[in-house]
Amino acid sequence: MLSRTRCVSRAFSRSLSAFQKGNCPLGRRSLPGVSLCQGPGYPDSRKIVINNSSVFSVRFFRTTAVCKDDVITVKTPAFAESVTEGDVRWEKAVGDTVAEDEVVCEIETDKTSVQVPSPANGVIEALLVPDGGKVEGGTPLFTLRKTGAAPAKAKPAEAPAAAVPKAEPATSAVPPPPAASIPTQMPPMPSPSQPLTSKPVSAVKPAAAPPVAEPGAGKGLRSEHREKMNRMRQRIAQRLKEAQNTCAMLTTFNEIDMSNIQEMRARHKDAFLKKHNLKLGFMSAFVKASAFALQEQPVVNAVIDDATKEVVYRDYIDISVAVATPRGLVVPVIRNVEAMNYADIERTISELGEKARKNELAIEDMDGGTFTISNGGVFGSLFGTPIINPPQSAILGMHGIFDRPVAVGGKVEVRPMMYVALTYDHRLIDGREAVTFLRKIKAAVEDPRVLLLDI
Repeated sequence: MLSRTRCVSRAFSRSLSAFQKGNCPLGRRSLPGVSLCQGPGYPDSRKIVINNSSVFSVRFFRTTAVCKDDVITVKTPAFAESVTEGDVRWEKAVGDTVAEDEVVCEIETDKTSVQVPSPANGVIEALLVPDGGKVEGGTPLFTLRKTGAAPAKAKPAEAPAAAVPKAEPATSAVPPPPAASIPTQMPPMPSPSQPLTSKPVSAVKPAAAPPVAEPGAGKGLRSEHREKMNRMRQRIAQRLKEAQNTCAMLTTFNEIDMSNIQEMRARHKDAFLKKHNLKLGFMSAFVKASAFALQEQPVVNAVIDDATKEVVYRDYIDISVAVATPRGLVVPVIRNVEAMNYADIERTISELGEKARKNELAIEDMDGGTFTISNGGVFGSLFGTPIINPPQSAILGMHGIFDRPVAVGGKVEVRPMMYVALTYDHRLIDGREAVTFLRKIKAAVEDPRVLLLDI
C-alpha cells in the first residue's frame, strides 16, 4: 500500500505533466503577449510558474480519499434489559469480501440468536473476538475496510472450443497388424473324454458348514460422542431448574370437548381464509379463551416480587406461545391479547412462527409475557404436566385431540376430546382459583358464544 505522501507526489507529478502537454482542462498556460488574467478564469484557481518560463492557471478542487479506504469498527448491538451477554459464532473470516447487510456473525443469547450484518460493502480486516467468545452490548466485534460498490461476480470463463483435429496423412495411420503365419504342423489332439461313472452317496463329501457368527457380530457400533450445549439450551436448563427450586408448582387437569370448535372451524375456515388470507386454527381459540379467563381470574396473571415481598398485578395480558425450533424452545409473546380478535391472533401467531423457523426472532419478540401456552398436541401428546416459565405464575398445556367415549345426556358417545393441564405457583394461586380458571377456558372453547355474551 503506497503512503499518502507518495500518492500525492505521484498524482501531482502526473498533473504537472498534463498541464505542460495541454491535456488538462483545468489548467491553462498563458500565451505569449496575452495576459493570463484576460482569459476566463476558474473559481479557486491559482497561478503557478514552472521552470521560470511557463505560467499555468490551476484550479484546485477536493476529491474523496482514493489512497486510503475508510476502516470502521462494528460493535455488538444493544441487548434487551433481560439479556447481559452472548456467544459469538462467526460466519465470515479475515479477508472475506462482504456486501452491505450481509451477515458476518451471529450472537447467541439466552433467548435467541442476533445476526450482525455488515454496515457497508468492504473487506473484513480483523476479528476482535474469538469464535465462541462472550460479548456484551457495545463490545467491538470486527473491523471492516469499506470499499465501493460490491464487486460484481466474475462471469465464468467460457470453455475454449475444442480444437478440430487436423486430417493426418495416410502414412501416419496406425499400421495394420502383421498377417498370421500359416501353421506347418497339426495341433495336438485332445485326450478323449472320460465316461461318467456313478459313485455311492456315502462317497460324496458334505459341503463345509458356514462359520458360526460370533456373539455380538453384526450389531451396530457401541460408540458415543459429545456435543457442547449451546447457550440457549444452557439457559433453558437453568431457568427450568430455577422454576422448580423457587415455585411451589401444582398441576390441575380438565378435558375439553372439541366438537363445537371443530364444527365452527369447518364451517367458516374458507370464508375466514378468503377475507383475512389466514388459516383458522385452534390456537387462536385457546389464546382468546385464556385472555378471557385471565381477566376473570387476575391472580393467575400476577407474579410475586420476591425482593419486595409484593404481588404485582398486571392490567395487560401478554401471552407467550411456546414454539419448538432445532435450537431449542422459544416463547415469542403476543401482546395485549385482550384487545385482539381471532384474525389478529392468527396473524400474529403466523408471523412469529415464521420468524422462529427462520431464526429471525428478535429479543424484543420474546421479552416479557404474563402467561404461557404450550401446545404438545401438535406432536401427538396425550397427557403431560408443563413447567412454569419464570417469572410467570402459570402455564397452560394443550394436548392432542383423540376420539374417546364420553357420557353425554346419559348416553355413551364418541367425541373428539382434549386433555388440558394448568401448572401454577401454589404460593400465589389457590386451588379454587386454578380450577375456576381452567373451567373458564373449557367453557369458552366448547361454546365460543360465551366470549360474545361475556358470561
